[in-house]
Parts: sequence; structure tokens; C-alpha cells
Amino acid sequence: MKWINRKAQSLKQGKIRDMFDRAAGYEGVISLGIGEPDMATPKAICEAARRAMEEGRTHYTPNAGTLSLRTAIAESEMMRRFGYRPEKEIVITTGGMGALSLCLQVVLDPGDEALIQDPQWLNYVAQVRYADGVAVRVPAGREQGFVLTAKEIERKITANTKVLLINSPNNPTGRILGHQEMEKIAKVAIDRDLLVISDEVYQVLRYDGKEHESIAGLPGMRDRTVIVNSFSKAFAMTGWRVGYAAGPEEIIDKMVKLQENFNSCPSSVGQYAAEYALGHMELAEEMRGRYEKRRAILMEGLNQLPGIRCTWPEGAFYAFADISSFGISSEEFCGRLLEEQRVVCIPGSAFGDCGEGFIRLSYANGEKNLEEALRRMETFVGSLAGHSCK
Repeated sequence: MKWINRKAQSLKQGKIRDMFDRAAGYEGVISLGIGEPDMATPKAICEAARRAMEEGRTHYTPNAGTLSLRTAIAESEMMRRFGYRPEKEIVITTGGMGALSLCLQVVLDPGDEALIQDPQWLNYVAQVRYADGVAVRVPAGREQGFVLTAKEIERKITANTKVLLINSPNNPTGRILGHQEMEKIAKVAIDRDLLVISDEVYQVLRYDGKEHESIAGLPGMRDRTVIVNSFSKAFAMTGWRVGYAAGPEEIIDKMVKLQENFNSCPSSVGQYAAEYALGHMELAEEMRGRYEKRRAILMEGLNQLPGIRCTWPEGAFYAFADISSFGISSEEFCGRLLEEQRVVCIPGSAFGDCGEGFIRLSYANGEKNLEEALRRMETFVGSLAGHSCK
């Protein structure tokens, strides 16, 4: 341990990966745990990567990523309304996590506070801490309808608050931040001079006609918002590790310089594949349609299980199910479900205190697996003595 510095000593494995590793010790496991599409990357995207390799596009790219990909992002349907300059205001990163990490490293000084929704994807807290910041949880649980509100944000702001992280569609809840609340949050950010990091990696995965809105598009917000996005979820490209950030020039410039020292640049071949994907959004739309069918299977099944209630998610590919009627912790529920029925779910407490009493289930899995997982869960909840049905 003497060789390990203070920050590295504090690193711990996240609960999602912990459950994944525990499941490796069992046979016949169905995983509804990790948020990764079960589908392979579309063949057309792989073919674009193959062409890039055959053409010798296998060298270093600029630290900011290829200009062609940055330009394609700036001109995409998702981003063109913001008017980002690809030369100065966009950086290609090693996945969305790479974008988030670089941004936090260049904006946080020791002791700066970053506001994070509770419950929320657990890696936010770890990344803030590793950037010497202080992660401050903002309650967005059952009482708030699992939606981040300006009212709760205001309550957590101090003289040290510098950053607000938002994520819509949300992981783990699947909720989408509505326009009215987003306007209120934008007003707080402007009044209190906060930088907003908007994690929009599930932007394409919306259901029931829900539209995506970025806080960067609201008046006064473009120059105080960094958008983080990724090709991983929408195009089943998790292993390609290509993401990006778009935001104020001074922040993007420092992120590019920091990336030079971390990993030089993302995979060149991956960037060319991502550029092709961005020009073929029908591939993402096809996947979204498949997730919508799977959502229906999981939600209809969950809400028929005695003692479990679950609001239909509006986006992403997660269900956040209420298991509080069973009178056991979410961690015990998930541990026993794995041991007794070989189904992996993630305890809600892994995402923050407000997640206790809930479990996260991913429907980024095949329809037959979802149906079998529901049958196993029915057996499991039937075995839990003393539960009360709502």
C-alpha cells in the first residue's frame, strides 16, 4: 500500500460491477444488471470500420479527434441548433465516461462542490472525488417523483458549489426532465453562476413520443453547459469507446490538452465508425424500437408480480422497481434473487440513499431472457414470507 497514493487508495469497485462479478460464479444467470445492449454493433458500422482499416486510417488522430467527426457532430440533427464550432467547441473522447472525467478534471479545484442527483449513476460520485471535488447529493427520490427539481438544487447550494450534473433520460430511473422544470433549473444555474454538465448519452432512447430537450438550448445556458454524449448506447458501440463533449471553448481547449496526456486520442478506427453511425440515425431508431418492445414485456410482467410496482420508464433502458413492500433492503433482495433464482438486478441503494427500496433492471436483453427472468422473479417473490401486496 505504501506505493499507492491517497486518491488511488480511496478507489472502490462500483456496486454494478460487483454484482456482475458475483454473477460470474453462478451458472445459468440472466443479467438485467449492466446497462449494455445485448445486440452486436450494426454490420454497416462494422463495415465502415473495416474500410477505414483497409484505407490505412489507423494512425493517431488530433488530440481533439478527427475534424470530420467533430464536424459531423456539430452538423447533426441532434446538435446543429446549438451552433457549436467543431474546431474549438467539440472534443472526441474515450466514451462518455472519458468526456465526463476530462471535464471534471479541468473545472474542479480541491473542495469545489458538484451537485449530483440522488439516485444517480454511481460513477459520478467517484469521478468528482477523484478530481478533488466534493460530491453533494440532491434528493430526487420517491417524494420528488424521481425528478431533479430546482427547489431541491437550491437547498444544496453553498458558497463552494461550482458544478451541477444532470442526466436525462436518467440512469437509473428512466425519467426525462420536463421543459418547465428544466427552465427553473436553468434559472438557478444562471442566478447562482453554476456550470452545468448535461449527460445526454440516452438521448436517442425515448418512448411514447417523448422529445429530447437539452438544457444547453435554453436562453443563457449554451455558454455555461457542457454536453456529454456517446455512441455506446444508441448504436450498441460500448466496446468501441467513442464519446464526445461540446461546450465553451475555454473548457474544451483544456480537455483536449489533458487528453493529450491521458490517452492521446480515442481509437482512430472507432471514430470513423462513429462518423458513419451518425450519418445513419435509422440504425439507432431501429434499436430504439426494439427496446420499446422489451420495455413493454418487462413492465407488464413486473407490475403483475405481487409486491412489486414500477412506473413505466420514459427513456434509456432501465426500470426502477419498488420492492419496499417486502421489508428487506434492496441489497438483500438482489443478493438473494441472484443466489436463489440466478437473476442479476442492481440494488437501488447503489445509486444513493434515495434509491433504497428500489431495484434497477435493464431491459437491454433479449425478449426470451426477459420473459424467463420474470418467471424466476415470480417464483422468488412468492417465496418471500410476510410480504404485503400493494
